[in-house]
Amino acid sequence: MPLSMMKCGEPGIIKKIGGRDDTRRFLENLGFVAGGTVTVVSDIGGNVIVNVKDARVAIGRDMANKILV
Repeated sequence: MPLSMMKCGEPGIIKKIGGRDDTRRFLENLGFVAGGTVTVVSDIGGNVIVNVKDARVAIGRDMANKILV
């Protein structure tokens, strides 16, 4: 399921990063890599705040839909 559908507080394992090459590279630079753990902190106004690799990252819903957990 996409990252945007996860409930707050539950951890998930990243299965796949979708999108074009530049989008995947951008997300990988933020720490979203296959096999990594991600936890949704909050979901406010279409933006998703997540914990990934001991850092909090805010991404838009369109980017969150490209990350499958």
